Amino acid sequence: MKKPTISGFTFIRNGVDLCFPFEESIQSLLPLVEEFIVVVGQSSDETLDRIKKINNPKIRIIETVWNDAMIDRGFVYAQQKMIAQYACTSDWAFYLEGDEIIHENDISAIRQSVNKHHENPLVEALVFDYFHFYGNSSWIANSPAWYRRECRLIRNTIRSYAPDGQYWLVMSNHKKPRNPNAALANAYIYHYGWVRSNDAMQKKLDQVSRYWSNQTAPVIDYGNFDPKVLHAFQGTHPQVIKSWLEHFSEKNFRINPAYKLNSREKRHRILMKLEEIFNLDFSRKHFTIVVE
Repeated sequence: MKKPTISGFTFIRNGVDLCFPFEESIQSLLPLVEEFIVVVGQSSDETLDRIKKINNPKIRIIETVWNDAMIDRGFVYAQQKMIAQYACTSDWAFYLEGDEIIHENDISAIRQSVNKHHENPLVEALVFDYFHFYGNSSWIANSPAWYRRECRLIRNTIRSYAPDGQYWLVMSNHKKPRNPNAALANAYIYHYGWVRSNDAMQKKLDQVSRYWSNQTAPVIDYGNFDPKVLHAFQGTHPQVIKSWLEHFSEKNFRINPAYKLNSREKRHRILMKLEEIFNLDFSRKHFTIVVE
């Protein structure tokens, strides 16, 4: 059997200014893929130059100009994501966001999963488990509010599209779009978006909230958070992210003992208790597992 090929792809804009570990993200996936498509939106910082300096022949850059009038529920992210995906030429397409990292120890397992399911047309995508780091690199957030699994690898030979930057829908037989049919990748995505410094996170939210129906960005204080959602991280971090964590992650994270839960957090506490009692999972899923 011919080894299935994999393209990596992402999009980024003002990655330096908004403190994305986008260079580390790209580098973490390069060992797995035959090509890596990077869609770079017109930026006011040195994001484009930084990507060029990675200087890897697998990387292909596409420069774009964002439609800043597109403020409907993150659809501008979908546009940029699909520009990148449509440029992929491999059997499978691996989407990695600019604050997501692949652990070097998982590269072999991901390749094995692709090889295992490539000849099974029922499997349209592979689903990854998630570590959502919060506050600093020692803590992960785990509750129904944080998606525990998500598709990041999809067949590049089916009709799929993105409603926003996070997930895909599949079109088949001109019917209503549906979630991809998926199998488990048996690997993790390491998500570091919520460990950049508190000030950098506020700056990021202030800039991106306009693309979500012109919402007003919330005021971020990492310490105002439900401690029941946090769990100590017991694993090891990918080598490629360690320098970024040392220089750019939040250094003064502490839960505010006087913080009062809001109604959403109270609801999630109830759901977490039900999950514990009945072995359920109330987190949102944008896929249908068809093969274990």
